[in-house]
Amino acid sequence: MRDLHAPRGAVAGAAATIRPATAADQPRLAALVRSIENFTPAEVACALELIAAAAGSPPGCDDYRVLIAERSPAEPLLGYACYGPTPMTRSTFDLYWIASSPAARGTGIGLRLHEAVVAAVRAAGGRRLRVETSTQESYGATLRFYERCGYREAGRIADFYADGDDLLTLVCPVGP
Repeated sequence: MRDLHAPRGAVAGAAATIRPATAADQPRLAALVRSIENFTPAEVACALELIAAAAGSPPGCDDYRVLIAERSPAEPLLGYACYGPTPMTRSTFDLYWIASSPAARGTGIGLRLHEAVVAAVRAAGGRRLRVETSTQESYGATLRFYERCGYREAGRIADFYADGDDLLTLVCPVGP
């Protein structure tokens, strides 16, 4: 699918800049999170809490890190990723959220954001990324995305979120 706002023949993924988020990006991040149709109100609240924590962390605190994808600071965000080191591990990082705006889906934004997260994790000495996701049918595209990125199922807890909605733990090796 071609992005209608990109120059003819271009896609949003190719034209986007990926950079660390700043506190000034919070309103655009909130708008993006609220535009994700399969996020529940509780998921929206949790995502916004992590974004705020990443923006307000004291110097030297990097529990949560946020990357954004944008064409320009004046336009809505194309996507974002939130990740951070897994507490009490030496080289594992959690990928808390990665999402593309509905308008940017299918343009490569998610893959570019994931590549940027992998590069940052490697630079920080990380060797693996861990993600948790739902088995709800509405998360099928999300699961296929993770599989394309190299994640494999490492664990499952049946009926974790609700009856018939398991928690999947997926792991992707990213370093030596």
